Amino acid sequence: MLIPHDTRIALDVVVDLVNTAPESEPEGDGAPADGLGDIAALHTFAARHRVSGVGELDEKDLRAVHDVRARFAQVFAAPDARTAAALVNALVAAAGTTPQLSDHDGYDWHVHYFSPDASLADHLAADCGMALAFIIVAGETERLRRCEAPDCRHAFVDLSRNRSRRYCSSRTCGNRLHVAAYRARRREAAG
Repeated sequence: MLIPHDTRIALDVVVDLVNTAPESEPEGDGAPADGLGDIAALHTFAARHRVSGVGELDEKDLRAVHDVRARFAQVFAAPDARTAAALVNALVAAAGTTPQLSDHDGYDWHVHYFSPDASLADHLAADCGMALAFIIVAGETERLRRCEAPDCRHAFVDLSRNRSRRYCSSRTCGNRLHVAAYRARRREAAG
């Protein structure tokens, strides 16, 4: 599956955004943590993903991004492509998409789907929504997944050639479960 560079970046952003939700990230004491719990965290998220045009952010922006995040989580939970498409259509329409070519900050020409004065929430809804639309149009909604590790609910986009990825990270969740299974087999063999 060939995915343009800017679409891949937007897919990484939407996955990271969904994974900041409290239901995706348990704290040490079992209570859910919100990776976007305050405006400072929102600024950090935008800076980490090099979101262009982010000005001053306030509580209204934080609430709007939380809403967009929840709606993206629904796309990952959608039972079929038709449901996912309806959710993405609603997100993109609400963001007031305005496709335009841009070549800023050392990047080659690429498409921005948001207006230059868009809020952070609209920017994320438009850009990430269009990246998800690309996946839906390609007939690949089954690639939008949640980690199969019992104690992890992270979202991810399975870009493996044969669509076989089961865990958000083979280094953490996948390896942890494989080691646990190995130890269980060893204990059983030892009797």
